[in-house]
Amino acid sequence: MIAIGGAIGVGLFLGAGGRLKEIGPALILAYLTCGLAAFFVMRALGELVVHRPSSGSFVTYSKEFIGPWAGFVAGWTFWVNWAFTGVAELTAIGIYIHKWLPDMPQWVSALVALAIVCAVNMISVKLFGELEFWFAIIKVLAITTFLVVGTWLVVSHAEIGNGFAGPQNLFTGGGVWSDFFPLGFGIALLSLQAVIFAYNGVEMVGIAAGEAKDPKRIIPKAVNSVAWRIALFYCGSVLLLVMILPWTAYGPTESPFVLVFSQLGVPAAGDIMNLVVITAAFSSVNSGLYSTGRILRSMAADRQAPAFTAKVSSRGVPAGGIALTAIIYVFGVILNYLVPSKAFDIAIAVAGLGTIITWSSFLVAHIAMRRKVARGELEAPKFRMPWAPWSNYLTLAFLLLVVVLLGFSHDIAGKVAFYSIPLVAAALAIGWYAVRKRSSEVAVGGPPTTGR
Repeated sequence: MIAIGGAIGVGLFLGAGGRLKEIGPALILAYLTCGLAAFFVMRALGELVVHRPSSGSFVTYSKEFIGPWAGFVAGWTFWVNWAFTGVAELTAIGIYIHKWLPDMPQWVSALVALAIVCAVNMISVKLFGELEFWFAIIKVLAITTFLVVGTWLVVSHAEIGNGFAGPQNLFTGGGVWSDFFPLGFGIALLSLQAVIFAYNGVEMVGIAAGEAKDPKRIIPKAVNSVAWRIALFYCGSVLLLVMILPWTAYGPTESPFVLVFSQLGVPAAGDIMNLVVITAAFSSVNSGLYSTGRILRSMAADRQAPAFTAKVSSRGVPAGGIALTAIIYVFGVILNYLVPSKAFDIAIAVAGLGTIITWSSFLVAHIAMRRKVARGELEAPKFRMPWAPWSNYLTLAFLLLVVVLLGFSHDIAGKVAFYSIPLVAAALAIGWYAVRKRSSEVAVGGPPTTGR
């Protein structure tokens, strides 16, 4: 449920509206393609987790199978990913609240939301787990309700808005190619980076593994179930959205799900769905603070993060790491104050880049682990990634393509993400140069890395 909760967030609940407006029905194919990549990433991570569960998994596996520098890069890019994901989620909360309180500034709503999730994470991991479980259930029930209602609307050819729901909304009569790619194939390709962001969070199953009971038994089940559920929720939802209303009806300033339920004419239906998507955004910010706090705690044990991020409260919460991430969230609130109309797109563009690097680290670490298994140095886990290593190589090539496409983006968010690549690379290189000696001292005689 934590993996599902982490993955179902504003990438679907808000981002799908803007993407539909930009590329049309081709968004369905984009979600299918990125979903396949997410599946292979999940399976690679699942095999690594079964090999050795650790809540510092992204750092631990990269360090063990690639090298100490890779653990440093994986940990900090994951942190960047979820720091900016949190900014996007907080921005979405401000946009959702604006539906009810149009006079309240977007940054004020974001700041209040930040204060709430910080309090929850600082109290205890048990409270986080309970809230995240129920947040995930609310999301799943909301999506399931939409799938049922949406299917009924399409099958019954119901009147909604200024037209009728049905497969005819997929086709405008210009031919299959022009109907699915009304603004061109190139525009659809450029959307892949934003769609990748929508799947951000599936890796939460790896973070949670280190604090779960009997992870070698439950993680394979979680990985497989999450894969098909997310495919159903994402691809199925986008398909229904396009068939219920013409793709031109959607936009970036309102959740497409709220729009559909508002158009039904059922009293308070739109408001109820708006409350659900606010809950979804809270859930993702909650997951981000949870995961980054534990990753930084793991890195601090190797002296690859500031010493204060190793601080654990009396309740077992990595308070130092959570505090560092919260500081970035505060800068996100400032971004909402300065450029409220662009804050969301900029945040998801940078977070999507972090997702790509994090996923790539899983795939490369998995290739290295398989090579050790082939040499007889490790016992092969019973849970195996299908078609490895070729599935690894194909997924890595796809992720590289998405990064290259960022350079051809015409919007400011894509350009910010693309031109931040050398800056991020330089910062990581300087950071590793600064900590590499301390990190090697830990590896030789210092305290062992722990994810707990």
